[in-house]
Amino acid sequence: MEIKIPKQDLKNIFDVMTFLTSTFPSCSESILKTAETAYNGLALEVKPLEFKRTRQQEGYYRKWCREFGNYCGLTPDEMHEELLCAAYGSVEIETKFGIKRRPVKRSGDTRRQSYSTLIDTLIRVAAEMDFVVPPAERSDDECH
Repeated sequence: MEIKIPKQDLKNIFDVMTFLTSTFPSCSESILKTAETAYNGLALEVKPLEFKRTRQQEGYYRKWCREFGNYCGLTPDEMHEELLCAAYGSVEIETKFGIKRRPVKRSGDTRRQSYSTLIDTLIRVAAEMDFVVPPAERSDDECH
């Protein structure tokens, strides 16, 4: 949702800036700089907070996807495609090269929780094929 406050509505702009600087004092300098350049007014965006996947998640997944791919005789990209299909489902598309299987969802579209599903799928599928993926080490910031 976007809230637009035109420059003519100075009282609301002042009220919003007062609220923001008092509620988030550590950001007050940035908030005030933004207000100084708001020649046409302000636009506020309210949206849900989403956490992107972490570097630790991606590094762990890529390392063990590659190792598991070597074990299976697949390239890292081929292994990644297989795991995407196993984690998120797949569709079969008819092409000029024949029928191709594609994952329903790509990992670039994922957030932290959904990427965990991909990691869990890697661990489960590997275990089913007698390949052990060791548990990931969790950092404190990943627990929130």
